[in-house]
Amino acid sequence: MKNGLFCMAFALLAASCGQRGPKESAASKISLAEARKGFATKPLKQAGVKGAVEPPPPELLSVVSYPTPIGNMSAYLSKAPEDGKRHPAMIWIIGGWGNDIGDVWSPQGPENDQSAAVLREAGIVMMYPAQRGGNENPGTDETCYGEIDDIVAAAKYLAQQPGVDPKRIYLGGHSTGGTKVILAAEYSDLFRATFAFGPAASIDNYDPGDLNFDPQNEQELKLRSPVLWLHSLKAPLFVFEGVQGNYDALKVLEQAGKEDSRLAHFFALKGKDHFATLQPTGRIIAAKILADTGSTCSITFSKGELQAE
Repeated sequence: MKNGLFCMAFALLAASCGQRGPKESAASKISLAEARKGFATKPLKQAGVKGAVEPPPPELLSVVSYPTPIGNMSAYLSKAPEDGKRHPAMIWIIGGWGNDIGDVWSPQGPENDQSAAVLREAGIVMMYPAQRGGNENPGTDETCYGEIDDIVAAAKYLAQQPGVDPKRIYLGGHSTGGTKVILAAEYSDLFRATFAFGPAASIDNYDPGDLNFDPQNEQELKLRSPVLWLHSLKAPLFVFEGVQGNYDALKVLEQAGKEDSRLAHFFALKGKDHFATLQPTGRIIAAKILADTGSTCSITFSKGELQAE
């Protein structure tokens, strides 16, 4: 991921929407949901990693089909305990492009565990949704636009599953998945809390060759850039990154969060890179989620407890 030209997208929002006045309250700004109304992205090509979904170990996960505005899509879903109770659940969005899903069950080392298996092993119901264009799903990879609708659709499906507490649906993701989950949290109020590892601040942080839209289109850029919409958050957002990872993007997001949202929290972990934060921090997140049983989200983190792992 390159350093990016996030300032360009940031300035574009100011110029076209008048949203960046220093004394302007977050409540007065147009929300991401409002900004997306009536907008239709224009993909440059058919994109996405195709192929049948790899069968998971049936004792751990099943392949399910969840409805979206453009058709049914595949996902992995773990089993909820059959104890008559409702349990917390997490939608996890893996990194990279292509919108497909694959092996999230094989054991991984602590230096790079993108499976989020520590959450499932702790007893949290896990859903890994493939998105448009991936596997045998309809549509095309839209570079963090239509995928947001798919993630919201996955949350609605997950909330209806037996043994899942619909008031305790969490969202998490890594790298490009982290970028998507921030956008989903800014767009929808379905999530109790969101956990993003190593996201981009702006969509132009990515290589232009990864963008399946016209990067000269200002609106296409704005609607995919999390840094511009932190004021739209309705629930806590926690962003983690190693100092040796996409640290510049974390700093940009944190600076915007100081102005735009008290719900956004940022943690730079010393001695960690873009991948080594995942497994140890995931264990802490799992414990926090299991303890988060009140009427509203009570999750907090300290830099000390995160750095100790």
